Amino acid sequence: MQNHKAYFLLFHTIHDVLRVDKILKKIAAQYELVPVPRNLSTDCGMCIKLENDIESIKSHIEGIRMDKCFLFNGNEYVDIT
Repeated sequence: MQNHKAYFLLFHTIHDVLRVDKILKKIAAQYELVPVPRNLSTDCGMCIKLENDIESIKSHIEGIRMDKCFLFNGNEYVDIT
């Protein structure tokens, strides 16, 4: 069985999520704006889901403070903040 790898970027506010959304659109990144998975936070909110190189994305959003970054390896979420 192949593992499906995805990164989930969580931010302190929805305003930060929307700022990152705008930046990622400008650079034509492949991402999704998704609800925060329940096992990561019980708060209602949105996060960024990426399936590509997290390091190149981080360089574009340096000015925005990320709360947490999780790697989903197909089985579990691993905090890679």
